[in-house]
Amino acid sequence: MNEYHKIQTVFKRDPQTKYKTLLMGDYSLPEFEYLKDNEWVFTEKVDGTNIRIICKNYREYSITFGGKTDRAQIPATLVERLESRFHPMRQILSEILPEGGCLYGEGYGARIQKGGGNYRQDQDFVLFDIKVGDWWLQRKDAEEIANKLGIDIVPIIGSGTIHEMIDITRKGFNSLWGNFTAEGIVARPATELKTRSNHRIITKIKHKDFVE
Repeated sequence: MNEYHKIQTVFKRDPQTKYKTLLMGDYSLPEFEYLKDNEWVFTEKVDGTNIRIICKNYREYSITFGGKTDRAQIPATLVERLESRFHPMRQILSEILPEGGCLYGEGYGARIQKGGGNYRQDQDFVLFDIKVGDWWLQRKDAEEIANKLGIDIVPIIGSGTIHEMIDITRKGFNSLWGNFTAEGIVARPATELKTRSNHRIITKIKHKDFVE
């Protein structure tokens, strides 16, 4: 339950290279091409492991943790960190999200993915989305909740068109966490939109997609 949706890379992948490279200019969704010249908001993509903080209010308020899928295993040290982070926040979360909800983010830091220690020497959680019922919260509301909980939220690095997102990522840019190249960019329209099939319009691009 509450698994985070797939984020499509902006372009399709080339089957001739076993999908390791992109078919530049061949958009993976028609909505990306249609909106390519509009304003998109760029956040830094964090190289970690997908984590869900699941809040439910049934008889009593509960907080549980999940990975990318319900069967995904979370590293024991990260579980300990999540417990120390969020269980003391039960009362605050029950006031912020009285009907429950789901906080989506990345578990990141040392020993989580190659180069995880570039972000930090311990392990922690960084927020990137919140869903309450059928509603995705706006960025300003997610920032406010992150501030109340004392947790980080993925940083906004700028805004622009899809072409500008690609140029920035191709060249590479320093992570806001330190002096190393950021993994890439996650972008969404300045005004949240959905496809005809009711999927969120959100995309990503990684620096390694341009590194041979």
